[in-house]
Amino acid sequence: MTLLSSVRRRSFGRGWPGVLVVGLALVAGCSTSDDSGSPKAAAASSKAAPTGTSADSREHLRVGGTTRAYLLHKPTAPASGPRPLVVAFHGRGADPAEMRELSGLNKAAKARGMLVAYPEALRKAWGAGTAPNRKRPDPEADVRFAEALVAELVRTRQADPRRVYVVGFSNGGSMALRVAAERPRMVAGAVSVAGQLPTGRAEVRPTGPVPVMIVYGGKDPVRPVTGLARPGPAPKGEEPITATMSARASAQAFATAGRTKDPAEQARKGYDHTVWRPGAGKVPVELLVVRDAGHTWPGTTVTPPKGFGPASKSLDTTGTVLGFLKDQAPRPAANTADTADTAEASKSPERSDR
Repeated sequence: MTLLSSVRRRSFGRGWPGVLVVGLALVAGCSTSDDSGSPKAAAASSKAAPTGTSADSREHLRVGGTTRAYLLHKPTAPASGPRPLVVAFHGRGADPAEMRELSGLNKAAKARGMLVAYPEALRKAWGAGTAPNRKRPDPEADVRFAEALVAELVRTRQADPRRVYVVGFSNGGSMALRVAAERPRMVAGAVSVAGQLPTGRAEVRPTGPVPVMIVYGGKDPVRPVTGLARPGPAPKGEEPITATMSARASAQAFATAGRTKDPAEQARKGYDHTVWRPGAGKVPVELLVVRDAGHTWPGTTVTPPKGFGPASKSLDTTGTVLGFLKDQAPRPAANTADTADTAEASKSPERSDR
């Protein structure tokens, strides 16, 4: 029996929201999948916001001939100017409402006056790697969706184009890293929780400096902190499992692209903290390995499914993530070419609200 099939028969907490959680088979003697198994949250449907999230709306965007969906959380207090925007990618097999609950981003973002958009993946998984396959012949589609979503929210919702942040969990964490790696001029900061950079045929390479934080569980049995160079087979009907480099190598790749200084390491209560400090005009990269965490979002109130390793309260991941992003300098003002590109991108998608 696969872990996925066993998880789908189990209800844990109010659901396992995540940036990437699904399609994971535990085969004897082999490693696990890209992301994990994620049942639907009975109390958190993506079609109707649960109690206390009435400000959230489910919206649609037409991108490249395909209608894409997302949840949008807008602070109720009026804005005095453009708002920072967090784009939060759910895990494989999860949905936007599950990511919202797993991360607890709404409450924390509200206190900081941030918009939060929770995009929805096609077929419950993100194209975090660059290699095409039968299920995903166009591996660039999700990057284009992210671009179009940002352009739309800048145009219609007062999102600040200089303060756009991407966040994700598991497969969603890898997707956030891909967007940061390939669109560094769009992103002012990126955070991946339990997600690493794809390698092998699907390799993703950072192309410019972006402030990045990676939070990882030291006891992650799904996709170990050391990476998954030779993944096992995917469950029947699922996309192939993507190989990934280690969490440290993922951070180092962004540090190299940002030309940071050598890393400084410090053992803190509950986690090990590595910082690639920026030089003049550069950006920081941080790696936090939470010693007692499995394939989880440390600090979440959602109980992880069996087989994902231990939950952890050693770190308030949500507060740490948003604090890190808030500390980063806004992206430089767009030049004429950038402005033209953004304006053109904002014209192409068509938005429809449900």
